[in-house]
Amino acid sequence: MKTHFNDTIAAMATAPGEAGISIIRISGPDTYRIADHVFAGRGPKPSERPPFTFAHGAICQEGTRLDDVLMLFMRGPRSYTGEDQVEIHGHGGSVVSRRILRCVMEAGARLAEPGEFTRRAFLNGRMDLTQAEAVIDLIKARSERAAQAAVEQLSGSISQSLSTIYDECLSVVADLEATMDFPEDELPEAVMRTVIDRLREVHQRSNDLIATWSEGRLLREGALIVIAGRPNVGKSTLLNALLGQSRAIVSDVPGTTRDTIEEGYVLDGIPLRLVDTAGLRDAACAIEQEGIRRSRDQLEKADGTLYLIDASTGMTQDDHAQLAQLNPQQTLVVWNKMDLCPTTPPPSSGRTECHLSLKDPQAITVIRKKLAEQLSAGYRQGAEQQAVISERHRAILVQFNDHLHQALALVQENRDDHIPLACAHLRDGLEALGAVTGRVYHQELLDHIFSRFCIGK
Repeated sequence: MKTHFNDTIAAMATAPGEAGISIIRISGPDTYRIADHVFAGRGPKPSERPPFTFAHGAICQEGTRLDDVLMLFMRGPRSYTGEDQVEIHGHGGSVVSRRILRCVMEAGARLAEPGEFTRRAFLNGRMDLTQAEAVIDLIKARSERAAQAAVEQLSGSISQSLSTIYDECLSVVADLEATMDFPEDELPEAVMRTVIDRLREVHQRSNDLIATWSEGRLLREGALIVIAGRPNVGKSTLLNALLGQSRAIVSDVPGTTRDTIEEGYVLDGIPLRLVDTAGLRDAACAIEQEGIRRSRDQLEKADGTLYLIDASTGMTQDDHAQLAQLNPQQTLVVWNKMDLCPTTPPPSSGRTECHLSLKDPQAITVIRKKLAEQLSAGYRQGAEQQAVISERHRAILVQFNDHLHQALALVQENRDDHIPLACAHLRDGLEALGAVTGRVYHQELLDHIFSRFCIGK
């Protein structure tokens, strides 16, 4: 899979702005020619230094000293990209970093495209596509749980699982094709029973991977949690209490919140997108009507809903109507203002509820616990975090499963003329599955994956 690139790329690998250091990364066939040209230091020049060592010196341009730096030397194929590579560690700051990068480019490098270093790592066989995707997942992780899942994927956890499925399916295809050499009615029944059992096992392994998608989506994208209810039930108070800051305006005037307010929040390792919404009611004001429409849009997309009810006035017909439209397993009913209610309201069927007053400091602890339990239902508990598949992986595995299902149905009919059709389905499934790790890839697929990366990675 080793690919030889004719050009050398460079980019800033650290975020722009003031910092302790900035790193300029160079990779490609002319890396050491460029390094020799821009680096001035004692001892051997960069091209003569051993790999995985540092040297102290300066970056100079036409006799002008731009910055004192450390230069790190790496040689292909034992580098991130699989090519000759150099990193220039200079002082942080936008101006000095741009001057060094410009100097490197004038010496013969071109500016790297987004994700091009990791793309070269994939094309040079340093990682497969699932590991490349794990790099951007790790960079964008919004919680420790998401970061650990990305690390597991980067270490090859998903790759190993997929390779096992791929190799076993390929072995079944070979065995099935071998059966076509048998004369009619002379194929032992035990052979086909073994093939069917192996196909079922592959199907189960594929389903086990698909089952991790929901968790993967939550870890990567975050769960959309909508805070809803009638006006003046405490929605904005709840948002502020969860965030620990005064984010939304709290007022006794109904209709104060007229638009959705979204904030990020991490609960037990799961990133959340908390959305405070306009109070649900029949409103005469056009602006408030639009806010209510947006609230309903958010409720349709929500992964979970915190529905607040004013315990002092009880559940209204509007509350009943709204709750009837929400998934009971994804709805936590919060009876607020229990300090103003003499008795505990009767429970509503099939929904998780809590009865409290948001004036009580312990109320938020109760809500956090119940919400965490609801979000974690069905996920692995008490086990070390494992890699979880992405939407791209899920779509391909579903396609693979469809081919597998059709092949299994054909084989179970035990007809000689169906074996070639079953083999064709399995080979189509294998071609689809190869796109997950990059055994099979095309330019458009790589463009889509690596366009999400930052320049310098």
